Amino acid sequence: MISSTPFTNSAVHANTSCSQEDDALRLPLALLYSLIFLLGLAGNLLALWVFLFLQTGVNSIRVFLINVALADLVLVACLPFRVLYHFQGNVWTLGELACRAVGNLFYMNMYVSITLLGLISMERYLKVGRGWRRSMAQRWTRGNRWSYISCTVLWIVSLALVLPMIALEEGNETSGKCFQYKQRRTAQGRAYFNLLMVALFWTVFVGVVASYAQIARRLLQASRSRPDFPNASRYAGSARRAFVVPVLFALCFGPYHTFRGIYVLSQLHDTTCETRRLMDHTNEAMLLFAALNSALDPLMYFLLSGSMRRAVAQALMWMRIERGTFESSTTELRRTSLSLVSTAAALATSRGSVENSVSFTKRCANPPGSSERNWCGLRDLSVRAEI
Repeated sequence: MISSTPFTNSAVHANTSCSQEDDALRLPLALLYSLIFLLGLAGNLLALWVFLFLQTGVNSIRVFLINVALADLVLVACLPFRVLYHFQGNVWTLGELACRAVGNLFYMNMYVSITLLGLISMERYLKVGRGWRRSMAQRWTRGNRWSYISCTVLWIVSLALVLPMIALEEGNETSGKCFQYKQRRTAQGRAYFNLLMVALFWTVFVGVVASYAQIARRLLQASRSRPDFPNASRYAGSARRAFVVPVLFALCFGPYHTFRGIYVLSQLHDTTCETRRLMDHTNEAMLLFAALNSALDPLMYFLLSGSMRRAVAQALMWMRIERGTFESSTTELRRTSLSLVSTAAALATSRGSVENSVSFTKRCANPPGSSERNWCGLRDLSVRAEI
């Protein structure tokens, strides 16, 4: 067995002889992970409810977003185990197999979410493009088949990579500990795999920034070239909102992956006890930002998706109507009247939107002049740029 070799025993001794505990961090970490868990659970359940039950029609972006929400839910489901670990004084009582399962599932779903957001940015970039990009989008992203295939392959590959890591021991485990810094001189394959994931993130990050920068540039060019067209100012707003995804990537994943390479490389070399403490504590702080993304993704859906905003508004109006039924009869009648007025206004707005949509379809089916063709192209660009 590899765990019986002298080199492995020395690695285990190195892990156990150097205490990395810091009591000042335990309570803040437990409270912050608890907050991220609550926000992430509520936000992603709401997002799934909207995507599955309130939104009509299915497109490839919606398929990707459903899978992002699922990945975020699995990730936040791992956080209570970290909370319990820190509340118990950084003592793990659930066994080594459970420790490996929680840790690896956390990271798997983080990178699944990153990859899916990268695929979304690629599709949006192709759809707002012209020339060969537009023809490629029409050829490869026609219908929803490619999104279903992409998500299925991504989950299968992820599980195929992670399940062996959960089942097999590294040989450097410390009894009663989990999530702590480990020397990996005897598990170099795992360390190099982690470096590969860092490279994957930076590749996706560069693609996301480039894609949304091009989307924003295209929208700004279109709105500035025809400022007299209807709703031209909306497209400038869409251009600004296009930077939400790169900003979230940079805020949540940037610090963690900037430090991650240094962290992993230190695991491959003999380091001092003080260096291990520094690596462990810094990694814990950076990991909080990465976990925070699972709570901020629903906010991204709301900012970037008009259909998401409309669905949430409808849900809030329905909740107000339901709450009104528990009030007194006078208050109930008053609130019911207000709700009916709001509903009538919403229906009128909806009817107006439908009429405008029909009018837009008729006008753009056979636009009579160059200005009409430009307006239709601008309107179509905005629709394709939105989630």
